[in-house]
Amino acid sequence: MAKPEFHIFVCIQRRADGHPRGSCAAKGGEALFNAFSQVLIQKNLLGRIALTGTGCLGPCQAGANVLIYPGSLMYSWAEPGDAEIIIDHLLKGETYADKLAPAEIW
Repeated sequence: MAKPEFHIFVCIQRRADGHPRGSCAAKGGEALFNAFSQVLIQKNLLGRIALTGTGCLGPCQAGANVLIYPGSLMYSWAEPGDAEIIIDHLLKGETYADKLAPAEIW
């Protein structure tokens, strides 16, 4: 496998219902991960962009969260419909300002 240009981490952390921090899985993290996977397949980007489901990225209150390297871009309150938009912006060298995590949490 070639070295990817970008690495997308999607929080799929699952905690018990009622946990004070909540979890990205409860906020759609797994569906978001699947949406990113489908977009990467459809756009034939699997070698160019790596995708990893991960544990907690930190700002649980703002989940589901996505972290992209290089650049340390954190997207919060992300939904499956945002996956293609985030990838399209990434490939253009742009950020998707609508879902960019605010400085207070990242």
